[in-house]
Amino acid sequence: MKIIGSNQPAIREYFNESWVWDSNSKPPEVQLSSNMEAAYFYIDPVIQSTGTVGVRGTKGFSDGEHYWEIVFLEPPRGTSVMVGVGTCRALLRSNLYQYINLIGQDEESWGLSYKGCIWHNGISKRYCDPFFDSSTVIGVLLDMYKGTLTFYKNGISLGEAFTGLNAVQKPLYPLISSTATETELELGVRTCRYLTLQEKCFSKIRSSLVNMDSVDKLPIPKLMKNHIRDL
Repeated sequence: MKIIGSNQPAIREYFNESWVWDSNSKPPEVQLSSNMEAAYFYIDPVIQSTGTVGVRGTKGFSDGEHYWEIVFLEPPRGTSVMVGVGTCRALLRSNLYQYINLIGQDEESWGLSYKGCIWHNGISKRYCDPFFDSSTVIGVLLDMYKGTLTFYKNGISLGEAFTGLNAVQKPLYPLISSTATETELELGVRTCRYLTLQEKCFSKIRSSLVNMDSVDKLPIPKLMKNHIRDL
């Protein structure tokens, strides 16, 4: 069924996806709901946080446009609560009592901290204002055609955070991580869109152009030129 979610990009038409959090790869400090859509960090009433742990989705992406949402069921707090993507080799736990920004700590992952910084390969950059509220919805748009990762906050785009992800040789998985006791994060909308063969051809032509002014010089019908501009 075709859907246009209220909090997702409205330019494209997306289809539902059904991936969940991966129970087979998660550290024991992360508990999952019965439907595997909510993740609870350090909820043991006796044992407090002992470091940083993460969990990844069950599906990796190497093609297509993918959008999903992470709902903060509790206000984020502590050193780091993160949303992002990573390969199957991305870290899912830190050393004992090491409270770090786990997603983006190495070259295998790309992440956004609730404090407003994006991380990759151990390097951070200011990206947006911090977000502290419960019920905050962070949308993630991974466009494997353009190689871009864009975050949304409550339906509003925060701009491209990362580029060049289409050069990564492994599939990219959704990731979340936390250092804080009783962090609760839940999956919301999960959608995808794949280009038709015609759109892929137009996309390839567009990527080869020096600038968009070159479209008018192409020896193709006007309708095709318009399609290339609209990608």
